[in-house]
Amino acid sequence: MEEEMVPFTLMVIMEGCTIGLTIVTKTAMNGGMSPFVFIAYTNALGSILLLPYSFFFHHRGSEAVAGGRIEQPLFTLPLMLRFFFLGLTGVAISQNLAFFGLYYSSPIVVCVMGLLIPAISFLLSIITRTTKLDWRSSSIRVKVIGTLISIMGAIYVQVYRGPFIRKAASDDKLEAKINPPLLIFYSTPDRWVLGSTLLAASSLSVCVWNIIQVGTIKQYPQVMKVVSFYSLAGTIQCSIFSLIMERNINAWKLKLNMELLLIIITAIFGSVIRSTVHVSCAKMKGHLYVPMFKPFGIVFATAFGLTFFTNSLHYGSVIGAVITGMGYYTVTWGNIREDELLRKGHNSKDAADDQKVPLLQEDSQV
Repeated sequence: MEEEMVPFTLMVIMEGCTIGLTIVTKTAMNGGMSPFVFIAYTNALGSILLLPYSFFFHHRGSEAVAGGRIEQPLFTLPLMLRFFFLGLTGVAISQNLAFFGLYYSSPIVVCVMGLLIPAISFLLSIITRTTKLDWRSSSIRVKVIGTLISIMGAIYVQVYRGPFIRKAASDDKLEAKINPPLLIFYSTPDRWVLGSTLLAASSLSVCVWNIIQVGTIKQYPQVMKVVSFYSLAGTIQCSIFSLIMERNINAWKLKLNMELLLIIITAIFGSVIRSTVHVSCAKMKGHLYVPMFKPFGIVFATAFGLTFFTNSLHYGSVIGAVITGMGYYTVTWGNIREDELLRKGHNSKDAADDQKVPLLQEDSQV
């Protein structure tokens, strides 16, 4: 019983903390903190912490070899190129798109567009021909149905907001204010679609990151070291982009205030705590265990938004979130069925090896 409850509890807490930090971060940015500065400093501090921690994490002798595979040297050109593209897709592009998507939409839309990741990954696997569209396979049929449901839910969220379930008390005054306090997720209808599109693009970037990561972990199975080096690459890329976009020198000056504390907490949580929990849970329960908890973010986003912050909730958002969540779990069920068939049939050595790879699941939240 304890073996089941501990990873379950940890994963629920991780989703709650991720959403909570995203909301608080957006509050700080509305208070004047530059998003580019926040992303650059958070990733820089995270990389500084993660690099030595990753070597400590894999210090045990049993970690040196995974599945009987001798690891290749770390500093090789193929791996360095992989780290570059992992940092580009998993950090630089995905985080910046996610922030601007959040700025123009709402927390629940962030979660909904994140639930598109399995569906987008399935479509990419068909486009790249790594998955054959065999209609005789029950798992393929399930994943096709789940993908269609997910896309329908995402489109529903984009095009229909609907009446209020709960209207924030300050909604009638928002348009008359330039920068109202604690205004986190207000967006005008004409930018709602833009925010959703940016978040969907962020999920696409994460899917590409996942594809690159699979091959990288096969070559170098020490996951946390891979994370530390692509995080470093992403930090450099984010810093260059941030310096171009934010040219106000005063914005880069840190002070002993809540913004600095937020940067430290976010860096520690995102680079060390969440990564460790995800990798550990994936090792214990399988690589599909961690993604099962992503829909919990919708519950937390709704609860936090309605309880602590200025945030209105629409029927359209909730209905779209439910539809997308159904599609998410349908595609995940198809993946589970496919894994079961592969294990029973032993169709290929590579397929069996993939089950042992504890991939880190990336979030689209900033």
